[in-house]
Amino acid sequence: MNPEQITIIIILISTVLMFLWGRWRHDMVAAGSLLACILTGLVPTDVAFDGFSHPAVVTVACVLVLSKGLQSSGAVDVLTRKLLPSNAGPTLSIAALTFLGAVLSAFMNNVGALALLMPVAVQMARRKQIPTGKVLMPLSFGTILGGMTTLIGTPPNLIVSGFREASGEGMFGMFDFTPVGLVVAAVGVSFVALIGWRIVPGRKQGGADSFDSGAYITEALVPAGCKAEGMTLREIEQALVEADAQVLGLVRNAVRVSPPSPRRRAKAGDILMLEAEAETLSSALSSLGLKLEEAKATRDEKEKEKEKAREDNKNDSGEAVAAAQTTETASASKADKSDKADESSSDANDEVLLMELVVLPSSGLLGRTATGIQLRTSYGINLLAISRQGKRSVKRLRAQAFRAGDLLMMQGGPEAIAEFASSTGCVPLAERELRIPDKRMALLATVIMAASVMAAALGLLPAAVSFAAGVLLSMVVRTVPPRSVYSAIDWPVIVLLGALIPVAQAMESSGTAELIANLLLNGLAQGHATIALVLILVVTMNLSDLMNNAATAAVMSPIAIGTANQLGVSMDPFLMAVAIGGSCAFLTPIGHQNNTLILGPGGFRFSDYWRLGLPLDILVILVTVPMLLWVWPL
Repeated sequence: MNPEQITIIIILISTVLMFLWGRWRHDMVAAGSLLACILTGLVPTDVAFDGFSHPAVVTVACVLVLSKGLQSSGAVDVLTRKLLPSNAGPTLSIAALTFLGAVLSAFMNNVGALALLMPVAVQMARRKQIPTGKVLMPLSFGTILGGMTTLIGTPPNLIVSGFREASGEGMFGMFDFTPVGLVVAAVGVSFVALIGWRIVPGRKQGGADSFDSGAYITEALVPAGCKAEGMTLREIEQALVEADAQVLGLVRNAVRVSPPSPRRRAKAGDILMLEAEAETLSSALSSLGLKLEEAKATRDEKEKEKEKAREDNKNDSGEAVAAAQTTETASASKADKSDKADESSSDANDEVLLMELVVLPSSGLLGRTATGIQLRTSYGINLLAISRQGKRSVKRLRAQAFRAGDLLMMQGGPEAIAEFASSTGCVPLAERELRIPDKRMALLATVIMAASVMAAALGLLPAAVSFAAGVLLSMVVRTVPPRSVYSAIDWPVIVLLGALIPVAQAMESSGTAELIANLLLNGLAQGHATIALVLILVVTMNLSDLMNNAATAAVMSPIAIGTANQLGVSMDPFLMAVAIGGSCAFLTPIGHQNNTLILGPGGFRFSDYWRLGLPLDILVILVTVPMLLWVWPL
């Protein structure tokens, strides 16, 4: 070994050990590895940061943004509601959810796919009366397996494709991963969904949230032409069973009917008083096409409120003209301020969020109502729902007097909600995601993603260009608001990829990858290509259980190429083995973000993953090797 090879091996071993230690984030370790290579002269300074312009890095960032569009538009919620069975048994329900997760993760970020389906999994577990973990682990593994099937399904696929291009063979196509990946994913998902979930430890749920907000009471408008119009209240109740929601009352022509007759039919313009958990409120509304009443405040309503305020001020001004002028000026100023707030809110729709606030005992809201404090006019925010320690009220939301301990679900801009909380004595508890599917936006987001995929698959544009065009179009039509684009990108992953690509190239240029390949071939494979292929696959799978899958792919790709060159065979099956092995992080909660996400909600321990992960790993090896030899001959 020459000094360069010794140096890069020391840096590589140190990098892997730092990844395994977990003391610092993966992107920090990768950046340190790159700087070490620069300072030792292994990576020239003029190309040190070329990794950040690599097509694989650009494509990963763009896919994350497009996935955000599918998520925020409610496109996935619509798909989930239509495809998942409602009255099936546990096995069929888990199988349907896991297969859906695998399909989604083939075309969007698999972490995003899991995050979207986790609330559905929790509801399913509660409804079927089975431990939450027995649904979450198959779902997590299913979304990981689904990423194997396309170029954009997971970062390792893009990374190995980039190394293939750098070697002069060109990038893999969009669906080059499909023949092998689809078979492996189908077998793996079938195993975990039909058999594997039974061997997952059933533990008490740890919960992603540290508090229980209880059920909320909210008002839902029945729009003209929605599914709920013409249904009896009994039928609506039955339709809401899946979302664990129920109808408490009905408001028609500003008159509350309580308790309403189950045979009474809902009409357009009716307002339903619903009780639902915060997590299920979205599905309760979207399943029947209902709209949040308090979120439907129009400019006409606000104008009426401001006109009424002006009239009240004029009526009270008979005592003194000067006082009247002062009051009217203040009212006008307040109205103008409200107009500006409305315009600001309209111009920054992408900043709207949902926040849970708790009313403190010392709050200035105690005994007052949303109408009394002119919530919309004064603060530009909406009260969507109230949770009151299991107690119900027959009053409209806007007429309910606030009490200490009330949980309020507020909708508005972050600054407006923060101002309201600080000025009224409320404490923020949690930001909520409430996605009421917008058919137009959902369709646009789906079409943009499909067009980007097809443009890359048909070779009309390079993948990075195709998905970058999709991101730009998403910003124009606002399926992903411009201000949300950068927050949709997982920047630590981007930094990790951009930093490790030059390090991996230094391994190749210094001959280190070839040296390691020779050790594998002479010491273990004894010159047999098939054994070498199995070794590459198994080593990659084990590394991905302990370190980030993107980092694993970046480290193993040069070794795979060097091994193929030494054997004088095609590099494609070896690179495919790296891609599949990098997606098989099933033995620990730290190898893949999806496994980490379910750790708390599933109540899992570190040692729980191998019970399902080990047989799944063995099954993947048994299926992958013959498929690779058949589809990608040596």
